[in-house]
Amino acid sequence: MRISTAQYYETTAANYQRNFNKAIATSNEASSLTRVNTAADDPVGAGRLLQLGQQSAMLDQYNGNISSTKSSLSLQETTLDSIGTALQRAKEIALSANNGIATDNDRKAYAAELGQIQQQVLGLMNSKDASGNFLFSGSKTDTPPYSQNSDGTYTYNGDQTSINLGIGDGLSVATNTTGWDAFQQTINTSRTQATMTAPAVDDGRVVLSNGQVSNSATYDAKFASGQPYTVTFLSSTQLKITDGLGNDVTTEASQNGAFSNSNGANQVVNFRGVDLNLNINLKPGDVPDTVIAGHTFQLSASPDSFNATRSAGNASTAVITGSAITNPAAYNAAFPTGGAILKFTSATAFDLYAAPVTADSRPVSSGAVVAGPPSTATAAGVTFTLGGGAPAANDQFAVQSNDHQTQNVLDTLGKMINAMNVPIDGNTNAKQQFQAAMDSGLANLESASNQLGSAITSIGARGQSLDDQSTTNQSLGLANTSTQSSIRDSDPAEVMTRLTLQQTMLQAAQLAFSKITSLGLFNKI
Repeated sequence: MRISTAQYYETTAANYQRNFNKAIATSNEASSLTRVNTAADDPVGAGRLLQLGQQSAMLDQYNGNISSTKSSLSLQETTLDSIGTALQRAKEIALSANNGIATDNDRKAYAAELGQIQQQVLGLMNSKDASGNFLFSGSKTDTPPYSQNSDGTYTYNGDQTSINLGIGDGLSVATNTTGWDAFQQTINTSRTQATMTAPAVDDGRVVLSNGQVSNSATYDAKFASGQPYTVTFLSSTQLKITDGLGNDVTTEASQNGAFSNSNGANQVVNFRGVDLNLNINLKPGDVPDTVIAGHTFQLSASPDSFNATRSAGNASTAVITGSAITNPAAYNAAFPTGGAILKFTSATAFDLYAAPVTADSRPVSSGAVVAGPPSTATAAGVTFTLGGGAPAANDQFAVQSNDHQTQNVLDTLGKMINAMNVPIDGNTNAKQQFQAAMDSGLANLESASNQLGSAITSIGARGQSLDDQSTTNQSLGLANTSTQSSIRDSDPAEVMTRLTLQQTMLQAAQLAFSKITSLGLFNKI
């Protein structure tokens, strides 16, 4: 086979250029010790490096999420601890006010300090983080979680939504603690009431407290289904309890309904999970059986109450001044449990909707205003008392029911403050009622502290999960870095050996080319 001189030159130049480019690439690799610079260097390795880079970026994001979540949870825990400290002081104040020697002036001073604690707790509940977001509002981070109503009670304005951040593959953790979980679900131990039904005028000789729930399981299983109960005092040492159907259930009361009249102060009658404080106040010359027998009380769960808030866009000045259940059957059947909207279609007609109202909402109840004074509107078994003038068309009121199963600590403190401000010096019955109110408040403060403890425990558990996952992410990060290095980085010894070989081959090619090109007939002339 014959090869022309031009063809030989062209082929040799191409081979030399290719080998020279390889040597240059190897020289660059020796300088950077990076084997894969482009996908062409190693298509499979480049694809794997892309995947590893994405994993590394995700690990960085996870670590950033862990860091920010730890900071947020730490702030929440510190705030909850501060609230717990304030509640401990509130307990001390309640015990001091109820020590039996405090005067009305002392109790007013205690009430003033308790009012300051209430405002301190409110401020802590409405705390913000460094970004200006409210800590305990759930996903409604721009809304203060608690606000005061016109009747002095407090409403939770946040939601129950947890804000989750990913901290690992398929693993996320809640970065927030909602006010619903930390404060709003505090079990209310004072959710029963005892109302004297006879005699018509209270003579003060028999004082029965509203009661405290001492066993929630027994209360839920037995008490609620049998109410309302009638407590009848048969004599100076025996009472009788009948349920709503008239069945005698006295055997379920402590000591089968027996009590003492000789040591009648601060006796406790336990019935179906409820502790009732009983005080017998005999007067000189009283015949015990004569003055005690015939007293009767109705014992039941506290009826639902309602908080009604007028819409800021209402055209009229009408307000809802009061509300009460007047038809229990209709209320239980129709009133929206998640809140309602009372909307007036005119000055005399209205509709009640389940909240929130949408374009396709249908009223659950409708009716007409009954002229007063005071004027009233009854919807779904609830009668609303109107004041401040006649309502106008399109006036709306947001109505939220409270079944008293739970009670936030702000309301507990408010009730204790009100009780401390009532004069009781020289009034035995009033003192006994005050003692019952303080016992109730202390029990609910303890319940609130327990709820805080549960929230702090949840924060601690999430913090431990963050620490564990952080360790896992660090291990994954080290493995990722090592794997990327094994794919991307070069072995210095192998690169230098290859570079030396390629340089030697170039030198050999140059020498061979010069020798071959010197061969020819002209060299023989």
